[in-house]
Amino acid sequence: MARKTQTIGFRERIRSWRSSRAKRSAARNWNWVAVLKGMAVICFFAASGAFLRYAEAYVKTIHPAGEGPLVLVNVPPWVNVNLKARVAEVAGSSRFPLEEETASVLARNLAPMAWLDDVNIRVTHDSVRVKARWRKPIAVIDIPEDRSKIYVDPNLIVLDYMPMPHLPIVEIKGVDLGVVPLPGQAFDRGDVAAAVELIVLLQWIDANYTPKNPLLDHIADIDVHNYKGLKNSREPHIVLHTKEDTQIIWGAEKGEWSKCFEATDEQKLARLYAHYRDFGSLSAKVKYINLLDPQDTVPQPIDKYRY
Repeated sequence: MARKTQTIGFRERIRSWRSSRAKRSAARNWNWVAVLKGMAVICFFAASGAFLRYAEAYVKTIHPAGEGPLVLVNVPPWVNVNLKARVAEVAGSSRFPLEEETASVLARNLAPMAWLDDVNIRVTHDSVRVKARWRKPIAVIDIPEDRSKIYVDPNLIVLDYMPMPHLPIVEIKGVDLGVVPLPGQAFDRGDVAAAVELIVLLQWIDANYTPKNPLLDHIADIDVHNYKGLKNSREPHIVLHTKEDTQIIWGAEKGEWSKCFEATDEQKLARLYAHYRDFGSLSAKVKYINLLDPQDTVPQPIDKYRY
């Protein structure tokens, strides 16, 4: 049987071509719509981010971070309430804005504070924290010209005076003052250095051998008016006085004993602490303690001195 051939008319061909063209055009249009929608989403999020950043800045402007207390970190036990208050006074306040600029402002304010060294300031979410090395006074010097006083620390740094009755601070007498350094500067004079060196030595021995009853607590002053024998070569260079007014004749400056034919520094210390050990006081039964004369046999209450 012969196969029938289906004949497609001209109009049907045109209609089919137009239909396929419309579908291709619709597909192309859909792709562009998708691209435009994607770009619109991206622009929306970008605009939203910019708005949020602006809004955040605006909120910070009209709503500051607030204030926090000044916190002193790792303060030594010897620092009293009055000295802490002095730090807050020099800083400018006891509360500060919790902002980055606060650290630099506070650093400038505390720079003249001689009692503090190596100051580090950190602003946290709830406080302004100050960490520093505190300078501890060990000697006091009277300034007769203006009836004032200054402190000196172990490194000869001058500190402005304020009452510190709980500390064993020894007065240095007979200082050739000259020009008195300002707080924060070094009082780098030989007579002051000799007295401070002796105080530091006694502090070290007390801390290691008599911590419960330090000998230095009984010392009122160290007289250096005849430093290096400049006033009178026949008189002792350094003399200490106890709070009970007993005189302790020390003699030449530390390390200079051989030039004056005196007992060694070790012998002087041994004799002084032996007296303190035996009598429980530096003033018992005596008006003065002479440490000058060398002796072959010297009591040794301390096995070895390391200083």
